[in-house]
Amino acid sequence: MSEMRYSVRTEQSGGRSTSPWDAHNVATEMVAQGNDAILLTVGDTDFASPSVAAEEVGRSIVNGNTKYAPSAGKASLRTAIAERFSLQSGLSVNAEQVVVTAGAQNALFIAALCVIDAGDEVLVPEPMYVTYPGVIKAAGGVIIPVRSPAELNFHPRLDELEAAVTSRTRAIFLATPNNPTGAVYTGRELEKIAEICRKHDLWLVSDEVYRDLIYQGEHVSPATLPDVADRTITIGSLSKSHAMPGWRVGWMIVPVELARRATALMTSSTYGIPTFIQDAATATLSALPHGLPDMKSTYSARRSRICERLNSIEGLSCLPPAGGMFVMLDVSATGMAPYDYAMDLVRSHGVAVLPAEEFGESASRYVRVNLGVADQLLDEAVVRIERYTSALHRGES
Repeated sequence: MSEMRYSVRTEQSGGRSTSPWDAHNVATEMVAQGNDAILLTVGDTDFASPSVAAEEVGRSIVNGNTKYAPSAGKASLRTAIAERFSLQSGLSVNAEQVVVTAGAQNALFIAALCVIDAGDEVLVPEPMYVTYPGVIKAAGGVIIPVRSPAELNFHPRLDELEAAVTSRTRAIFLATPNNPTGAVYTGRELEKIAEICRKHDLWLVSDEVYRDLIYQGEHVSPATLPDVADRTITIGSLSKSHAMPGWRVGWMIVPVELARRATALMTSSTYGIPTFIQDAATATLSALPHGLPDMKSTYSARRSRICERLNSIEGLSCLPPAGGMFVMLDVSATGMAPYDYAMDLVRSHGVAVLPAEEFGESASRYVRVNLGVADQLLDEAVVRIERYTSALHRGES
């Protein structure tokens, strides 16, 4: 029997024999077999989802709210999202501009399908979240990475960004705070990016899922800058700010015409998200418009403590992130590639970190460490990392 043909859209690995998730998978299997392992890979959290969400979802189901909802989302949730964004950013938006999605990842995918045609180029500062290339490729686009080197605290080289614009460029995708680096783009940087978008008639996709987790600087939504709201797609979710990643509640805030087109795509794909989940999200935004009250301070304390300890280990270095929930750990002085370091660490000491090469060239010396783990486990993980790295320097590993 001949081999069946598959769409090129599904070919994202580029022929690699390894995956950045290999260390994660090893640790997951260790845990499944009853062995000890600490996972610092996935951007999950040790915080529980808000009780108001759990209470409202139960109430909504009991009340029979299990029917189809509008593909763009219930009016109550869209209004709550619009009001929250208006409050946080100072830019007035309304429910017509909001499309509710199955998490921010779904919003990114729908955004790409709305603005990218086959052969269009998309500029993305790297390091970038690992799903961006797949999203852009699935829409038929060509991703053009732009360096954000560690020497600039992972902020983008804006001269290289503008120099990368061609007649085929259609959009710029960015995340602020950035995943994986935590870099928070300054107002001046975003003004320059907005200027590039206006000058070259580009869409700007702004991934802002970590906007409530900023420790240095302040968040600026590009949509608030002069004459750029009509070309900006703002992505948000409850996953990070409210410890609700499994609820899959995200959204995009866009011009009304783009909302109409995105809604048509939602109808053809997910047909919206569950009604009772939307009711829980609405109640959560009403009760906790700025996210979980202790999450930011807890992550900030972990960030300072963990970076101080990691920087004291010979062969390792890190810069405290300005935002987000990850630490980028430079392992190059160990003489090991990040992938090899991560795999040896998990197999020998039961700690899984994420090799960051897949995020882009600027992250090629780093592994990513998640701060969303209970303090006791995080501290134990650092002890094991120190033990492993010290053994490397003694030639014992």
